[in-house]
Amino acid sequence: NLCQAVCRRINGVSRLHGSILKTRLFSAVSSVRPERYTFVTNGIDHRRWLTQINPRLAALVRECVGEDYLLEPERLDGLLKFENDGAVLERLAAVKQANKEDFAAWFRRSQGALLDPQAVLDVQIKRLHEYKRQLLCAMLIEHLRRRIHDAPNAPFLPRSFVFGAKAAGSYTTAKRIIELLIALGEDINADPFCRGKLQLFFLENYRVSAAEALIPAAQVSEQISTAGKEASGTGCMKLMANGAVTIGTLDGANVEMYERLGSENMQLFGLTEQQVEALRPHYEPRRYYDADPALRAVLDRFSRRFPDLVSGLVYGGDPYMLLADFSSYVKAHDTLYAHIADGREAARMSLVNIARSGYFAADRAVHEYASTIWNI
Repeated sequence: NLCQAVCRRINGVSRLHGSILKTRLFSAVSSVRPERYTFVTNGIDHRRWLTQINPRLAALVRECVGEDYLLEPERLDGLLKFENDGAVLERLAAVKQANKEDFAAWFRRSQGALLDPQAVLDVQIKRLHEYKRQLLCAMLIEHLRRRIHDAPNAPFLPRSFVFGAKAAGSYTTAKRIIELLIALGEDINADPFCRGKLQLFFLENYRVSAAEALIPAAQVSEQISTAGKEASGTGCMKLMANGAVTIGTLDGANVEMYERLGSENMQLFGLTEQQVEALRPHYEPRRYYDADPALRAVLDRFSRRFPDLVSGLVYGGDPYMLLADFSSYVKAHDTLYAHIADGREAARMSLVNIARSGYFAADRAVHEYASTIWNI
C-alpha cells in the first residue's frame, strides 16, 4: 500500500499481468489513480539467448536476414519470407537435429543417462511450483504410457520429456512432485513397451549452463500454468527464439505470443483467465475424476505411491485446476504431435516462432520502460 501511495508508475510484466494488477489485485487504488498502472512485457537478449548459445541457428539466420537483427531483433520477421522455402526448412531441421545430438551427448556426460536424439524433445524448464503445473505434464506422460501399453502396435511419434526445475527446501509439495517425476521417469525408462517411444528425465541441478545446452535442442515448449497465475517468465521467449513450438494456456506472455503466432504455430488448451475465475466458486474436482476414465486411471496409479498429491487434487480443491484442464491438454498434445509428425511442417512452425520472437526482446522492453515509465 505504501508503494502504491508513493510510486508514479505501477508496472506489470505482461499485458495480462498488468490487467490483473489493475482490475483485481489493486482494484481499489487503481479506481482512484488508474493512470499510475501500466505494463511492459518482459524480453530476452537475442544476442545471448540465440546467437551465443545456438551458433548453428545464428549462422542460418545471418544468411537469411543479415546481421542487423543483433541490434534490431524485430528484423527476425524477415525469416517469414522463407516460410515455404524447402531448402531453408531442410537446413533448419538439420540445425535442430544437430543440436539435439549435442544435447544428448551433454546429457550423457552430465547425467549419465541415454536420451534418444531421434525422438521429439519436449521440455518444461522453470521453477517447480504447483501453479506452473509440472504435475499436469506428468499426468499426460502417464496417460501416454498407458496408451502405449493398451495399443503397442499403434503409430506413436517417439518423444522424450525433460524437466528442469528447482524448488525451495521448505516447499514440501513441490519436492513431492519432483519425487513423482523422478519415480515416473525410472518406471518409463525401464519399461520395454516404452523403449524407443517414450522417455522422461528430470535434469539434475538445473542452472544457466544446463539451459544453454537444452534450449537450442528443444522442439516443444510446455507453458501450461493455470490461466491468470503466471506474470511473465522469459523461458517461453528463449525457447521460442530457438525454434521450439509452444503448447500452453492463455496465461502471462503466452497471450501476446499467441497474437503473433496464431493457432497454426502455437497450440492452446485449457480454461482462460475469465473461465477460471467464473468456475472457481463452484469447482468440484471430484466430478472430473468420476467422469473421465482416462484421468481416473492416471490418478489411481499415482495414488499408490503419492496419495498425498492425488488427494490434494481430488479432495483438496485442486486450486490450480489440473483436473479441469486435463482432457483439453491431452487433445492439444495429440493435435500438436499430429502436426509435427510432418517434418516439413515442424520446420515451418519452428521458423515462424523464431521470426516472431523479435518482439520479445529486452531491447524493446527497455525502450518501453524509458519512454513510458522513466521518461528518458
